[in-house]
Amino acid sequence: MKVSLNIIMKTNNYLKLFFICIALIFLISGCATIPAVDNIPTYSISGVTYYSLASLCDLHGVTMQYDTFLRTAYLSKDAKSASLRLGDSLILVNNNIMHLNSCIDIYQGAIVVPRQFKEQVFDILFKQPTSVTRQLSGGKIRLNKVVIDAGHGGNDPGAIGKNGLREKDVNLDIAKRLSSLLRSEGVQTILTRSKDNFIPLSTRVSIANRSGADLFISIHSNANRSRSLSGFEVYYVAPSVSDSKRAAFTARNASLNLKEAVFASNSLDLKAIVWDMIYTNSRAESIELSRSLCKVMDSNIDAAILGIKSARFQVLKGVRTPGVLVEVGFVSNLNEERLLRTGAYREKLAEGILEGLRSYSQEMALVEAALR
Repeated sequence: MKVSLNIIMKTNNYLKLFFICIALIFLISGCATIPAVDNIPTYSISGVTYYSLASLCDLHGVTMQYDTFLRTAYLSKDAKSASLRLGDSLILVNNNIMHLNSCIDIYQGAIVVPRQFKEQVFDILFKQPTSVTRQLSGGKIRLNKVVIDAGHGGNDPGAIGKNGLREKDVNLDIAKRLSSLLRSEGVQTILTRSKDNFIPLSTRVSIANRSGADLFISIHSNANRSRSLSGFEVYYVAPSVSDSKRAAFTARNASLNLKEAVFASNSLDLKAIVWDMIYTNSRAESIELSRSLCKVMDSNIDAAILGIKSARFQVLKGVRTPGVLVEVGFVSNLNEERLLRTGAYREKLAEGILEGLRSYSQEMALVEAALR
C-alpha cells in the first residue's frame, strides 16, 4: 500500500510540474489560450485579451471582406462599417478614426482583435441600440449639408418623352423643390446647377467634393425603348469600381481632412489606405440610403419601385461622400410622362426623397449615439 501511495504522489507531482512547464512555455512565447467567451475563441497575447475576428463576425451577423494585399479587413452590417489593418492600432469606424490601446494581430493564421475592439465596435456598433431608437425615431432631419445634382441641362436635354417632356426640365424642378424642402428644415443645400445650363460631369464631382456635404443626390428621369416600363429606382456606385484605385488617385490629389488625421500627412501609402476605407464606408452608406429612399417611396407614390441597383456612373465614381443617383420615373412611359409634367407629382417626389433622407439620417444618428 505504501508503494502504491508513493507512486500516486509522484505521479501527481509530475503532472503538476508538466502543467507548470506548459504554462511557462505559453507565457514566455507571449500567448496563451484562455476560456472562450460566448463560444468565441479567446487568447492572451502579451497580457492583452484578444478575440477571433471571424467568430465575432459570425456571432453578430457582420460581413467581412479581407484585402490580402493591403492586409485590411472591411466589416459591414446594414449602414454600419469598420475597417482595420493588421499591425495597426488605428481603425476607421463609420468614417471616424478610433485609436486602440493594442494593435490588430494575427494568431495561428487568423485575425484577432483586442478586447477594446470587441467592446467598442461589436458590442456597441453592431448591436441594435433599441433604447436609443425610441429617442431618435421621428422628428428633425439630421443632416447638415446636401449636394443636389440635377442631371443634364443646357444643350444636353437628356431623355425626351413622346409628348416632348424633357428630362433636364423635370430633374431641375425636382432638385429645386427638394432643396427648398431641405432648407426649410435647416439643412444647407448646394445645387450643381440652378438653371438650364450645361455642367460637365467632372465639374459636378468637383462641386460635391469641395462642398464638405454629408450626401450627394443626383436627380434623373429614365427612358427605355419599351414604353411599358415604368417606376422608381436608385443607383449606388458598383462594387466593380475599385476602391483601392480611387483611393490611390485621391491620396495623390486631395488632402485628408479627417479629424486626428495628421499622422497621414507625410505618408502617401497610409493616406491611400485611409481613403480606401472611406470609399468602402461610403458605398455601404449609399446602399443604406438607397434602401431608405425606396422604402419611403413605396408608400409615398403610386408607382412601381424597381429597387436598388449598382452602376459605374461617373458622378458616383467620383464623389467621396455617400451618394446615389435617383431615377424618378420614365418619360418614355406615357402615364409617367403625364405625371412628371405636373407640379403636384414632382412635389410628391421631392417630399418622398426628403423623407427617405430623414429616415437615413436618423439611422446614422443611432450609430453615432451608440459610439459616444
